[in-house]
Amino acid sequence: MSMTKQKIVPHLWFNQEASEAAQFYTSIFPDSKLTNVNTIHDTPSGDSDVVSFQIGGHSFMAINGGPHFQFNPSISFFVNFDPSRDPNARENLDQLWNDLSQGGTPLMPLQEYPFSKHYGWIQDKYGLTWQLILREPDEMERPFIVPSMMFVQDVYGKAEEASDFYMSVFNESKRGEIARYSAGMEPDQEGTVMYTDFMIENQWFTAMDSAYPHNFNFNEAISLLVRCENQEEIDFYWEKLSSEPSAEQCGWLKDQYGVSWQVWPEVMGEMMTHGTEEQMERLTKTFLQMKKFNIEKLREAYTGK
Repeated sequence: MSMTKQKIVPHLWFNQEASEAAQFYTSIFPDSKLTNVNTIHDTPSGDSDVVSFQIGGHSFMAINGGPHFQFNPSISFFVNFDPSRDPNARENLDQLWNDLSQGGTPLMPLQEYPFSKHYGWIQDKYGLTWQLILREPDEMERPFIVPSMMFVQDVYGKAEEASDFYMSVFNESKRGEIARYSAGMEPDQEGTVMYTDFMIENQWFTAMDSAYPHNFNFNEAISLLVRCENQEEIDFYWEKLSSEPSAEQCGWLKDQYGVSWQVWPEVMGEMMTHGTEEQMERLTKTFLQMKKFNIEKLREAYTGK
C-alpha cells in the first residue's frame, strides 16, 4: 500500500462487539493496528463506540449501533496470499483460516478449486465473511485485502453494470480482469460475471454475479464510507450515488443496486477526536437530524456559534 490516504473505507456495523472484533482482527492479521476509538453518547441506540483500525494495511471503521443489521456474504473480503511476495504464503493462509475458524463457519471448505489451488470462504464468529486465496505466481499483483461484492436476487446480473457505474463516479478508476460464466453453468446465465476486479480511487474491489438461491442481499451492516475534504465533494457523491430517498440518514445512502455508502466529511473525524463533551453533544444532536452532511452547520454546532 502506498501512503496515499484510503478514500473509501469499509464500515462495519456491530450490535455491541465493535471494539472486541477490532481487537480480534488486529491480533490475527499481519500489519494491523487499532488507530482510534471514540464514543458517541445519546444516539438512538445509546452510547456508541466508533472504532478505526487497520488490517493488513487496509483501513476499516466499525460502530456499535445496536441489533439492527446482520452481516451476510453479499460483501466479503478477499485475503490474497501471494507466494511471490511471501515464501510462507500457504502456511500463513492456513494459520489465518484456523484463527477465523474459532466460532466460525466455512461457507466453502479450504481446498483446491478449478480457479485456485488453495481457497476457502469462511464466516467468522461475528458473521463477517472472508475469502482466503493462494494466488498464482503469474497473476497480476493485488493488495492483501480486497472488498468483494456479490450481486444476487433482484440485482443478479448487474455486477458489470454496477462496476462500470462505480468507475464512472470515482477517480483513478480502471477495470482489471473479467471472467464470464459460459454456457452450461446453470443456474448462472452465460455472459454474466463470474469474477471481475476494478479499481476506484486507486483501491481494488471485486464483483461477481451469483444466480444460486441466496437468502440475503446488500444491507447496512457493511457500508462503504467515502472520506470527503469539502462540501463540494459531499454534494457530488451524494447526488451521484443516492437513489433511495427513504434510506438517506446521517450521511448514509443507498445506491441503485442496494449497496450502502456513507458520505463522510473528514472534519467530522477531527471534531470527534478533539471535541469536549459539550462540543460532542451539540455535534451529535446536529448530525443525527441530517440526511446529507452540511459541513458549515456541523462546524457551527461544534463551535457553538
